[in-house]
Amino acid sequence: MKFDTNKVTIVGCGKVGMTAAFSLLYTGLVNELILFGRSKAKLMGEQLDLEHALSYLPHAKVTASENWADIAESDVIVYSAGAAQKPGQTRLDLVEGNVKILETMLPNIIRHAPNAVLLIVANPVDILTYKAYQLSGWPKGRIFGSGTSLDTARFRYHLSEFLHLNPQSIHAYILGEHGDNSFPVISSASVGGQALSNMDNFSEEQALKAYTKSRDAAYKIIETKGATYYGIGAVVAHIVSKILRDARTVLPLSIPLHQYHGHSGVALSVPCVLGRVGVQETLQAKLDWKEKQQLEKAVTTLKQYL
Repeated sequence: MKFDTNKVTIVGCGKVGMTAAFSLLYTGLVNELILFGRSKAKLMGEQLDLEHALSYLPHAKVTASENWADIAESDVIVYSAGAAQKPGQTRLDLVEGNVKILETMLPNIIRHAPNAVLLIVANPVDILTYKAYQLSGWPKGRIFGSGTSLDTARFRYHLSEFLHLNPQSIHAYILGEHGDNSFPVISSASVGGQALSNMDNFSEEQALKAYTKSRDAAYKIIETKGATYYGIGAVVAHIVSKILRDARTVLPLSIPLHQYHGHSGVALSVPCVLGRVGVQETLQAKLDWKEKQQLEKAVTTLKQYL
């Protein structure tokens, strides 16, 4: 695999895809950005809008395309194609339609960018990640989903509100499904090497309230403004930057499980080591009895949709 092009393709250029594209340009790591969609004519406006910002951003070549050949030699492909969640819908309500779209697009991605790392962002991200893994035949680390990275960011933010700390100093994960069957890992959460539960301002009630706010955030945002995209756009840029830098950063990502706490045959979020070739390792999170039960519930729920 060539590691010197830093070419990134966004497949599906709706609000999430375009916010991710704009966020990626700010990193300064992308040399070439492909905006791929069904209508090049519509995407030309997006291309021009981004190009007009390049005087104030790190330079990159931006190309709008409807031709699969243009994704060749992409280092990373961000897959955000499909229907978005609407008010009143859960992410799992999108399974049937978005799986069909994936089944149509994935063979072209495999054919034209066989060495790329594929980041699944579209929902339901866990189902689509596992389907893509099954259909592609690629190693599981080359295909993974953004998973609960956004949930975790939301959780840390809401924890920071009552702990009066910078969210970046709080090491607490949300794992499981990116959806209603996520769960907070409070038992091993920490701040500066100290257990979160030992912090002066900590209370379990406050921590669970922070989790509830995080879990229900998408519903509230979609109800008020129609879609979520700033948060996930920032998450995508962060994930892609760690790939391009070969950073070996630990993030909660959706990955096919193989005997993870005894579970296999499904994709959901666990702590993963992320580098240039994708997920290079999964870390066995330390879970208490309740958290193990919540993990099992997430596995059982997701398997019903596979």
